[in-house]
Amino acid sequence: MKMPALFISHGSPTLPLEPGETGATWKKIAARLPKPSAIVLVSAHWETDIPTVSSSSWPETIHDFSGFPQVLYELQYPAPGSPDMAKAVVETLQQAGIPTQLNDKRGLDHGAWVPLSLMYPTADISVTQLSLQPNKNPAWHLALGRALRPLREQGVLIIGSGSITHNLRAIFQHPQDAPVPNWVTEFCDWMTEKIRSGDLDALCDYRRLAPYAAHNHPTHEHLLPLFVALGAADKIGTAQHLNRELTFGLLAMDAWLFDLTTLS
Repeated sequence: MKMPALFISHGSPTLPLEPGETGATWKKIAARLPKPSAIVLVSAHWETDIPTVSSSSWPETIHDFSGFPQVLYELQYPAPGSPDMAKAVVETLQQAGIPTQLNDKRGLDHGAWVPLSLMYPTADISVTQLSLQPNKNPAWHLALGRALRPLREQGVLIIGSGSITHNLRAIFQHPQDAPVPNWVTEFCDWMTEKIRSGDLDALCDYRRLAPYAAHNHPTHEHLLPLFVALGAADKIGTAQHLNRELTFGLLAMDAWLFDLTTLS
């Protein structure tokens, strides 16, 4: 069974406690899909110079945040890892000419376990994380996703986990009851239009072409997972836009599902 590719905006670590509309969307996504044989996930919260694949058999739940309620630090997501899948990811990327290494210590950061805890709460699907390279551009991450495409033929669900908008400093300065500013909506609308039209050239050049790009992404690590998902997809123009909730007034929680029509 060939699996689709998925991009999700993972939002605040508190979503397992207050799932709201976004949590409900994640649950619906998982319910629509066949059960994956494994999950390969690229999170905005693991950055390395060289693509690195987690190979722990039992990855720990990483609480990579501070200042939240204690109950959040007690949550665990005990999904297994898969050294065999990690090796398969390495081999797949190396066959595409992408140098890759293994890391048997890396656990699951909140970009992975927060959404997965709502999508697959029984934690019975193996999860392998792949790092992103913030020193590389969107086109690099598009190629990274393309190299992962063959894994979908094996029933592997490829997930990019980041955020369509991610200006935390602005969030702390924005009253939550204030209207959503134009610089957020115009950027989100531009991204939606370019994804729907399959305009990968414009998307890769979003920093220059998209309205308010640098204001929505002072640094681009939270948008790079989108390009991995775009690269892993066969047909961008058939993408399904699954969510448009805004949290904290500025944080867009868009999710995109690619190639669902390939399911039989």
